[in-house]
Amino acid sequence: MTLRPYGHVLLIIWWTAAIVAEKERPKGGDMSLWIDEKQVKEFSGFPMEIFAIADGTVLPYILDPNFEKYLPVIPSEVSSVNFTWKSGDNKQYNYNFENLQSFNEDILSNPVISIETKGRVPKKPGVFQVFLPCLGNRSGVAGFSIGLRIVNENGKYLEGTPLLLRLQKQCAEHVTQGPDPECDKKCANRGWCNQQKICECQKGYMGNYCRTALCYPQCMNGGTCISPGVCKCADGYQGPHCEGGICREKCLNGGKCIQKDKCKCRKGYYGPRCEYSKCTIPCLNGGRCIGVNQCRCKRGYSGGQCDQQNKRQKERRRRPKGCRKSCKHGLCVGNQCRCDRGWFGRRCNRSHPRRRRTKKRYV
Repeated sequence: MTLRPYGHVLLIIWWTAAIVAEKERPKGGDMSLWIDEKQVKEFSGFPMEIFAIADGTVLPYILDPNFEKYLPVIPSEVSSVNFTWKSGDNKQYNYNFENLQSFNEDILSNPVISIETKGRVPKKPGVFQVFLPCLGNRSGVAGFSIGLRIVNENGKYLEGTPLLLRLQKQCAEHVTQGPDPECDKKCANRGWCNQQKICECQKGYMGNYCRTALCYPQCMNGGTCISPGVCKCADGYQGPHCEGGICREKCLNGGKCIQKDKCKCRKGYYGPRCEYSKCTIPCLNGGRCIGVNQCRCKRGYSGGQCDQQNKRQKERRRRPKGCRKSCKHGLCVGNQCRCDRGWFGRRCNRSHPRRRRTKKRYV
């Protein structure tokens, strides 16, 4: 394996970090932040995971005051760094990126985060990217800083944070030269060659030849990121991040398709398609099974299998169709209201106006 010019120094630092990280590898479900094997290999040529935070603890080498002095300058061909993080299923953390600042703005613009600078750490592993945009107008080394605050659900800082890292980035002048067929063949996705004949990638791409696209969140269930933010899903999955499944046979009884040919059943049902009820005696009168031999009855019914009709419901059913609403001033006869004297209308609720009596005048 051939190391890059900065590889020997980087190898010593990251090898030490890897030994510490291996001891501190997450065993539970708390907050973790790391650089994955693929990204580390892009930098050093060695596939290894480098953890900065593991199970809610900032690792010692990150807190070392001299840590920044040991770090090499980020080379010009590296235009971004990918980080993976998660809060765990039973934890909740909020984050805040701050002090995203370049100390040499004539060479390097301020760092840019691919996600919102404030928000909530995802429960499941997710990827975010830190872009380091060189201006390309001149070559040189630029300093920059990245600050990160992590607060738990009780408003307390994660031990070891806030973090403030000061790093350095090598930038190369982008000079428009004559056609370079060899370099043009190397750099994909509109990348370009710098003076050192190294590919500089467009935003959303990474790798030696700019062939690796970045999707956030990551494509799930075997999906492939084919362009920035676009996932191509494996057979049987769908959704923007391939998070949803496709069921060839429909889930029954209100079940929901959550993965390829896998249904999530409502309470009271089970089976590959939620086709089986946990109620050995079916629920009657529109009732729904919600547990082992437990029915949730519709209004007007009760009993273990919703087989008992409430008194009011019985009265409504016995009442003739034409007289469902009681006659106000009359009797229901033959599905019609027969009104008392002086009343009329379908429900006998309207009265006749009283006739005016006129007094006879005697002369």
